[in-house]
Amino acid sequence: MKFNETEIPGVCFIDLDFHEDDRGWFARAWCREEFAAHGLNMNFVQCNLSHNTERGTLRGMHFQTSPNAEAKLVRCVSGAVHDVALDLRPDSPTFKQSWHIDLSADNGLAVLLPEGIAHGFQSLTDNSTLFYQMSTAYAPESASGVRWNDPAFHIPWPIANPIVCERDLAFPDFTE
Repeated sequence: MKFNETEIPGVCFIDLDFHEDDRGWFARAWCREEFAAHGLNMNFVQCNLSHNTERGTLRGMHFQTSPNAEAKLVRCVSGAVHDVALDLRPDSPTFKQSWHIDLSADNGLAVLLPEGIAHGFQSLTDNSTLFYQMSTAYAPESASGVRWNDPAFHIPWPIANPIVCERDLAFPDFTE
């Protein structure tokens, strides 16, 4: 695995080290020791799948508040998505800034999101599926989010007129 830092402290994307032959390929997607060697002592306690039937589906921007703040390792295992990390840590030098990357089953990239980062994505293909590893179990009382199109963030989304659920549309304007 190759760990690549981004402009947002703590957010990195991870390239798989593919071992290919005439049968296909093999790659290790998670290794506690390798993550620890990069200073990332992750203890994942829950795995989730998110499937999106239609291109343009947008989910986000979600996070959990303290005491159930969560780190996530996100990978696209079917199709392709435009993945977005939004820094909501008030003491961070990149507070309110976003970073994005396209994840696909073909490129094998994953994104590691530390606590305090809101996450969202937009499906670039029909039938995209994301696989999440979470550091904290889902806690409905801590579930929160900010609106995907809040003018406080200026997040660039690739597909106009996205398919968005009522919950994500109803998040209030961001206030510090």
